[in-house]
Amino acid sequence: MTKPPALGVYVHWPYCARICPYCDFNVYRDRGRTDEAAALARAIEDDLAAQAALTGPRELVSVFLGGGTPSLMDPEAAGRILARAKALWSPAADLEVTLEANPTDAEADRFAAFAAAGVTRLSLGLQALDDAALTLLGRNHDAAAGRRAAAAARRAFPRISVDLIYARPGQTPADWRAELEATVDLGAEHVSPYQLTIEAGTAFDRAVRRGRLVPPGEDLAADLYEATQGVLEAAGFDAYEVSNHARGPSARSRHNLVYWRGLDYVGAGPGAHGRLTQAGVRHATVAAARPADYIARVRETGLGFESDEALSGIEAAEERLLMGLRIDEGVEFDEVAALGLSADDSRVAELRDLGLIAPDPLRLRATRPGRLVLNRLTAELARARG
Repeated sequence: MTKPPALGVYVHWPYCARICPYCDFNVYRDRGRTDEAAALARAIEDDLAAQAALTGPRELVSVFLGGGTPSLMDPEAAGRILARAKALWSPAADLEVTLEANPTDAEADRFAAFAAAGVTRLSLGLQALDDAALTLLGRNHDAAAGRRAAAAARRAFPRISVDLIYARPGQTPADWRAELEATVDLGAEHVSPYQLTIEAGTAFDRAVRRGRLVPPGEDLAADLYEATQGVLEAAGFDAYEVSNHARGPSARSRHNLVYWRGLDYVGAGPGAHGRLTQAGVRHATVAAARPADYIARVRETGLGFESDEALSGIEAAEERLLMGLRIDEGVEFDEVAALGLSADDSRVAELRDLGLIAPDPLRLRATRPGRLVLNRLTAELARARG
């Protein structure tokens, strides 16, 4: 019997104890929002049910509770949302359920309850193992709390991931290598080191424009990237994606692979994005951003969508290129044919001769040097159709 097409579910929980100065996500302070949070959890359940009517029967391979800080959720509410998702779609035998968490002691004390609710992987927002860096990043934990949380996560969950931020002001490659080695010692099987980016409208953006914050230049950032690869490769991690490293295929983030492989995913919760194929056409959905608006929209229409846009063939291919080139397996040429890309295309051949594209007749894959300039590489390929 043929399995239904795979599907992921992303649930956005927008509340945070504090807003980090580098963050441009759809987040809100959680103080005094107890009633709203309870209503939001119920609205997410209803939204999932309405979207299941759009997707039809599908195999559920991943659920990701992101944010925001979903570890601030009531674990029982998280359990009800997960149970609803499993009832609406057919759970894969190896269904992965991920929860993002901050490494505060208060949240770590709730890990066992989230595991009982059905979470199988914890994504821990460690961000740094240096107290001065954590203060700069506006985090509400110190390095010692991060280590305690990682130990608690190992006891509670089958799999853990840790997130780090590098290319911080004043950071040297030697400092970063030592920090990575200390992170490896925490026992996570998945490490996601993200280069600090200055997003418009954030507190860091204002600090840079005022000259109070000076991020590393391109050369130093490249040196830090190479240090990342060297330390994690030596520790047995493979860089299966530009910013994601796993100890073997089984440790890879199944939910992130849903995005990078171009599979469908439901987005529920304030500001959540989704990608749904309906009648052979890929749709980009975006939920209402403010929690109160999202709750009202679900109550009135059943769905939380603020927009539902049908993508053209070219738009879908551009998105597939953007996401697929991030992972080591790349993207099949057939999936980006609308852009005029093929193994014989002159633009592809030129980039291959430059060592930025791998010599593969079936797939478009960025080499390690290509990953260093991935944004420019993707832009060059996207305009190849012209």
